[in-house]
Amino acid sequence: MELINLTKIPSEEILAGLFGIEWEALRVKGDGNLALSPHPEVFGDKLKNPVITTDFSESQIEIITPTFSTIDEAFATFSLLADIVNFSLPDDEYLWFQSLPAILPYNEDIPIAQYSDEGKDSQKYRENLANKYGVKKQMISGVHFNFSFTENFIKKLHEITQSELTIREFKDEVYLKIVRNYLMHCWLIIYLTGCSIGSHESFSRDCIHMMDEVDEYGSHYSTRGPSLRNSSCGYKNLKRLYPRYTTVGEFVSDVGDFIERGDLSEAKELYTQIRLKPKNPADLLNSLENDGIEYIEIRTLDINPFYNCGLVEHDMKFLQLFLIYMLVKSESDFVCWQKEAVINEETVAERAYDESIRLKRDGDEITLKNWAYEIINEMYGMCEVLGFDEFDTLKLMHDRVLDPELTYGKRLLGMIRQYGYINAHMNLAVNNKKTSVDLIRAMDENDSPEFKKYFSLALKDA
Repeated sequence: MELINLTKIPSEEILAGLFGIEWEALRVKGDGNLALSPHPEVFGDKLKNPVITTDFSESQIEIITPTFSTIDEAFATFSLLADIVNFSLPDDEYLWFQSLPAILPYNEDIPIAQYSDEGKDSQKYRENLANKYGVKKQMISGVHFNFSFTENFIKKLHEITQSELTIREFKDEVYLKIVRNYLMHCWLIIYLTGCSIGSHESFSRDCIHMMDEVDEYGSHYSTRGPSLRNSSCGYKNLKRLYPRYTTVGEFVSDVGDFIERGDLSEAKELYTQIRLKPKNPADLLNSLENDGIEYIEIRTLDINPFYNCGLVEHDMKFLQLFLIYMLVKSESDFVCWQKEAVINEETVAERAYDESIRLKRDGDEITLKNWAYEIINEMYGMCEVLGFDEFDTLKLMHDRVLDPELTYGKRLLGMIRQYGYINAHMNLAVNNKKTSVDLIRAMDENDSPEFKKYFSLALKDA
């Protein structure tokens, strides 16, 4: 897809789409220990609540927004749901605003999510993951950003390009190109949004060994890179798996082979920075093959501890621009691109603050800053040609590349050095909860319709 094709479509139609957010967070006690209590009753049955459930653990809440036609609506609703959850927790419990866990108990004391008979398959799946990867790795949390273009945009682009593919085949090609390019360039998202640089000593030893600093509070942290969650010690498949993304059929065939030889228990166990999502997630591979790609899920974002919902709207807006850029950007024909992509992900996650690091690009080397400036400058050009008024967002990202001290990881490093890992995050958790409580009380007093709608949706007795 060339940029010239998109110039024939109004900018508002290119920026239109469907957006959703999924967000995981641990519940903790006031001293930073993991809350071992069951999933709060106030949220009802975790299988039936459409917006508040659990992820791996009873102690790990997951918020899932409905789908919205703008990022503003998706973000506003997600932020409201995060406030409702924080408000509804017991007085002595808090949301943990960090992708790496708080103080963890012994492995056998970490509570795997429990389900009624209706959800026994989900429970068994989690038990198998715990045995395979270890329960402590399962406690890593993150943010997922779901995105699709409108059907109207896909149809117009199909007409403009005069493609001989069917609409469904063309739609698959659009998303597959974005996925391939995103995997090659998501190291930049890791640098710009990464904020998981430390842990408590109770976390997994292989991650702790990657951290170069320790203090008297039991904190271990890294001064070298922004995202241990995205590093080689993060929650990843035990073997490197490189499915083909040339066609949906080849992807489905490769993932099926991984399952057959025992590398994966099922398709959703394939952990990648971006996922192809089908119409029917319960039958993922068959649905992809029969119905095509419905949307894509970005899984790169760390929880941001500096905001009371753990996410920043500017980062989401940049991510949308980045995905459009991935669509128009020409592709590399380098054979080993997936291996290079993983090397770059982990290099940036672990050592981005080292000015001497070099990334791999088509078998050659390039500095992080030079490649990042090149991408952002090309995005400036894209926005100018397509009439997107997002130059403030691009400038924010440019400034983070220019000065690493402006990144979330570097900001967090200063706080951990001052207070320790647990104390720094508990200070943020307490402040975030107070902010949420104040906001919910104000909305309740103002009789906000949106508040009433989602309050009753999130809470079983509201």
